[in-house]
Amino acid sequence: MSIIQIEQVDVEYPSQSQSVRRVLNGINLDIHAGEFVSIVGKTGCGKSTLLRLILGEQKPTRGLVLVNGHERSQPDRLCGYVPQKYSLFSDKTVMDNLTFGPDVSEFGAFPAFRPGRRKRLRELRSEALRFLKQMGLSESDAHKYPHELSGGMQQRVAIAQSLIMKPPILLMDEAFSALDPATRKGMQRLIRDLWRESGTTIVFVTHNTQEAVCLGTRVIALGGPSIIDTAVAHVDFDSDEDHLQFLIRDIETKTHADKNVIRGGEELHKRNFTSATLQA
Repeated sequence: MSIIQIEQVDVEYPSQSQSVRRVLNGINLDIHAGEFVSIVGKTGCGKSTLLRLILGEQKPTRGLVLVNGHERSQPDRLCGYVPQKYSLFSDKTVMDNLTFGPDVSEFGAFPAFRPGRRKRLRELRSEALRFLKQMGLSESDAHKYPHELSGGMQQRVAIAQSLIMKPPILLMDEAFSALDPATRKGMQRLIRDLWRESGTTIVFVTHNTQEAVCLGTRVIALGGPSIIDTAVAHVDFDSDEDHLQFLIRDIETKTHADKNVIRGGEELHKRNFTSATLQA
């Protein structure tokens, strides 16, 4: 059974030039548990909108969005979310950022005097340290504030912040686009390994077609009259370069990719993302 079902979904916004601007048009999509689905397409085609629908932060104009068979109405623990900009509380340490979500979820907004909370908080701190180490960070980083961390470190904490809630689905919206090439390479390797170890369903929005092809088991391309759904389970960072470039060109052609879509080869070089940057 599909963990995510999108049925005949339209999303429309008010527009000055016309009565409405339709971003998604009759979208049908099924995503099964454990898949890594990359979503690509030109700017404004509805990639981030699709994530917000799955998250429950936005409702479609028409159609249904179901997670585990239930219609989405608001964000909950079923879906973790990692945005492009690090979603950390600036006034909290890394440890407090990681434990805040499960603490509030289990004990409410005013947990100070709840029975069993002190013991549970010790358990959560121990669990948070395990996640930090899994992300390649050290115990000393737990006591730092976000401004004391590099961009890559902050994004690792943001991913741990989502994973500690143990969501069956992880939604990532351009999560690596603000990182420098070397850091991005490490984050690509990290999220691929985490997915393989955990079996979490990942829906990953990116402008980078090569990143989408190399990370995903499926690539969903938006932007045309209908979505293009391409299975790429056999492709990896070390796949044959000619075959990899063929898949990239095929997907970009079908989505009418514009200058905002980062391509393999020439465009990657122009933006300081070389092919080596995207290889594991």
